[in-house]
Amino acid sequence: MTLRIVGLLRACALLALASVCVLPARAARADEYPSRPVKIVVPFGAGGPTDVYVRAIAQELEHTLQQPLIVANRPGAGTTIGTEDVAKSAPDGYTLLMAGSTQCVNETLYAHKPYTLLRDLVPVAPLIESDLVLVVNPKVPAHNVAELLALARAKPGTLNFGSSGPGSNYHMSAELLKTLTGIDIVHVPYKTSTAMRTDIVSGQIQMVFDSVPTMAPLIKAGLARALGTSGEERSAILPDVPTIAETVPGFQSTLWVGFMAPKGTPAPIINLLNRTIGGILGRSDIRSAWEKQGATPVVMSQPAYAAYMAAQVAKWAKVVAANHIPLMN
Repeated sequence: MTLRIVGLLRACALLALASVCVLPARAARADEYPSRPVKIVVPFGAGGPTDVYVRAIAQELEHTLQQPLIVANRPGAGTTIGTEDVAKSAPDGYTLLMAGSTQCVNETLYAHKPYTLLRDLVPVAPLIESDLVLVVNPKVPAHNVAELLALARAKPGTLNFGSSGPGSNYHMSAELLKTLTGIDIVHVPYKTSTAMRTDIVSGQIQMVFDSVPTMAPLIKAGLARALGTSGEERSAILPDVPTIAETVPGFQSTLWVGFMAPKGTPAPIINLLNRTIGGILGRSDIRSAWEKQGATPVVMSQPAYAAYMAAQVAKWAKVVAANHIPLMN
């Protein structure tokens, strides 16, 4: 009996010792993140402006983190499909989301979503910001923003603006202009931005907001007239075009995206990613190359980026409410 008890005590002691040895090993593996490929879910179609820069930063991150980064496009339902996928993923740092102004708008615009953006996901780091440009068909008798506003007030409800769909950057930029100026212009949503561009050139619609790099060739060819850009400073691609804010104080509406991760992802992983992404975007070669293409790399601390995203959600909620924009289901 005594020998049996002694044997049991020895076995228990060995098990306890083994568990003590295992714990440090597990902690060490967590500290070595990433130890396997990381997936970046892009809730937009392949080949678009966002997709291009995501793939560019993914290549840079592969060199720095020494692990493959897989870019997976999951478009659909105004970005809610891809966003939901990441929100429901394991919070281990191996599934990241590209999110931006569209998801911030969707927080108010979609009546029913299977997630709440800042409850179920955590901001990690910004990536890029790109200006939009407000253009009119050349037949529209307005050569600057002030003249366009005067025309809209003289003929309320007669100017149509196109967009690539409800809640898109192009749509919400025009809604913000309505909010700040009180003009009455009519939204014409398209299924694609290509169709929107075709109709602004043909004159089927009178005005659109579009990305600067995409619209610049049409402007230079005289197929569309630029009235103003949407950022706080003039665009490097269209330096002679004034900002809308020069006429409408407080106007600012850019296309921007950044990284998010599932809520509960360990803070050390979030901080590592923020530092690593910020370090890459702070390089002069990256900044110079991307700015020539119309995209400005954005570097923020994680708390600053989280505060920025919260402010964006609040900003667009006010615009949706002020203009009584119909909610999506």
